[in-house]
Amino acid sequence: MKTVFSVMLAIAFAAVLPLTGSPLAAAPAATSEAALGKRLFLRCAACHAMTAAGPAKIGPHLQGIVGRKAGAVAAFKYSPAMKSSAVVWNEATLDAWLQRPQAVVPGTSMAFAGLAKPADRKALIVYLKKPVP
Repeated sequence: MKTVFSVMLAIAFAAVLPLTGSPLAAAPAATSEAALGKRLFLRCAACHAMTAAGPAKIGPHLQGIVGRKAGAVAAFKYSPAMKSSAVVWNEATLDAWLQRPQAVVPGTSMAFAGLAKPADRKALIVYLKKPVP
């Protein structure tokens, strides 16, 4: 009797563990990546507001940046290069931009040397997609 119960318990535990273990294992990594992205955004915050309702700054706000065409924030004075670019901000274009803006839009007025580490760029993009308080 004890052996049958032990086997049944082991089977039940083995069936449930992957269901409960995976999301819990992924949550700290995602949370940590978002937290890193938020810390990295502090560099950006000197020039960019995260929300359209934020105070006007030297750069355009970044609310809804993912999926938006470059140079599309109304009332912001973009460089001619940015206005005429065909760039749409997605993960790939943001990654390239965050690595070296001048390589994506030659002639941009953005003065930013770039982020060398791919993990930093990825974390910042995670934050831009879904800013966390």
